[in-house]
Amino acid sequence: MDKQRIREQIKKKLKGQKETQRLKKSLAIKKKLFSQKQFLQADTVMFYIAKDGEVETSEMIKDTLKMGKKVVVPMTLVKEKKIIPSRLKDFEKELGEGPYGIYQPKRKFMRKVLLKSINLVIVPGLAFDSLGNRLGRGGGYFDRFLAKIKKRNIPMFGLAFKQQILRQVPVLKHDIPVTKLIFA
Repeated sequence: MDKQRIREQIKKKLKGQKETQRLKKSLAIKKKLFSQKQFLQADTVMFYIAKDGEVETSEMIKDTLKMGKKVVVPMTLVKEKKIIPSRLKDFEKELGEGPYGIYQPKRKFMRKVLLKSINLVIVPGLAFDSLGNRLGRGGGYFDRFLAKIKKRNIPMFGLAFKQQILRQVPVLKHDIPVTKLIFA
């Protein structure tokens, strides 16, 4: 099956999921993530901001901040077709709607973070397979960003619901797999 058809099928499954189930499964995924050695040892964790039925990350972000860890979130620069990691200090106050309807830091709260200071990256994806291959939304932003992360040997965890895990995800040579997949 081609990437676009898989994207459409997974989006339909995510939209069809009851919100109570999504939040319940997201909580189970959060518990798994928060028990991982790489998470516990990380000083700085980069999260994505959930959109359209993805695994909910807002409570993860808030609780990570409460733990005293630094939180980084993506800021998308459409013209440059890239992601800038930006430090987030206040989830409620600093985010606004960005490109593609994805929340990101408002310009006045942009605090660029060097890649070398990030210890763990939590990666979004529409679909994953057991090898960690991921299928994103199709813009290539995260793949370009993850190529830089991979060179630095920073762990990359994908978060997913079981219905997002396929036997095989079609991959191209530039696609970057996650190092671990956490799901419920």
